[in-house]
Amino acid sequence: MPIYEFHCDACDHTFDHMTSMSNRDEKTTCPKCNSKKTGRKLSVVTVGGPTSSTGSQSGGHTHSGMCGCGKRPGSCGMN
Repeated sequence: MPIYEFHCDACDHTFDHMTSMSNRDEKTTCPKCNSKKTGRKLSVVTVGGPTSSTGSQSGGHTHSGMCGCGKRPGSCGMN
């Protein structure tokens, strides 16, 4: 079963939940506050990619400009 990332609107908690693909869009109970005000997040995945001393790897991930780390798009040459 795949693991999906969810966000709780009630307490602003982000958590992972393993569920079947057919149930992925159903509301999941937040493990922190037990609210059903949750939604599945869009997860960004990077596969492969070069690593060099110029900084194409930053903070444990390959910067793509869509990862949310705050760096400007194109700063690593990956996009």
